[in-house]
Amino acid sequence: MGGQACIFYGAAEFSRDLDLLILLDPENLARIRNALADLHAELVAVPPFDANHLKRGHAVHFRCRREDVAGLRIDLMSSPRGLAGFEELWERRTTIEIDGEPIDLLALEDLVRAKKTQRDKDWPMIRRLVEQSYFTKAGTQNREEIEFWLRELRSPELLLDVVRAHPSITQTIAHFRPAVQAALTGRISAVSRALDEEEADERCRDRSYWEPLKRELEEFRRKNRGKESA
Repeated sequence: MGGQACIFYGAAEFSRDLDLLILLDPENLARIRNALADLHAELVAVPPFDANHLKRGHAVHFRCRREDVAGLRIDLMSSPRGLAGFEELWERRTTIEIDGEPIDLLALEDLVRAKKTQRDKDWPMIRRLVEQSYFTKAGTQNREEIEFWLRELRSPELLLDVVRAHPSITQTIAHFRPAVQAALTGRISAVSRALDEEEADERCRDRSYWEPLKRELEEFRRKNRGKESA
């Protein structure tokens, strides 16, 4: 659900870690613990690997020490901000095959949604992911893909192109996306301004979401320091 998924979707990004969205049930957690043990994975930060912390929205971080994967970082999450529950995400996942092995990825739209964070590096990646979809499928697209572009394109010129090409579909999306409303005016400056405001709003939402979780992480660190000094 992170940089590796972006690579598989054709939006190349150098990534040293592997972000995984996991199902929280006892059987699956046991399988994950066994896999981490096989990789000689060590917890590298707070919080500890606990289902309750994952349910709260925290990520749990590991570093692999087994020789063939030494240094690989694995981040586990189960409840990312703004995403549906695991079962729903699983139903609409994308599965690809690499060397005969199936690889399950977040659906593209879910991956784009997961990337709407306060981090600077995520917004260019969203743009590349949606542009890759547009340039790959333009001319053969269906209504679902057109609606996806209207909801998520971050390139003013491309958004204007889609709005002009699909006026009837545009009217539906324009009701809830100001950037599409701006595109209806035909003014690229208005579209750029709306996209900037949209990004600023999402960054603010993400900061607000993480604020209580960051306080919890500080409390975990304080308790750990107390244990170490005891």
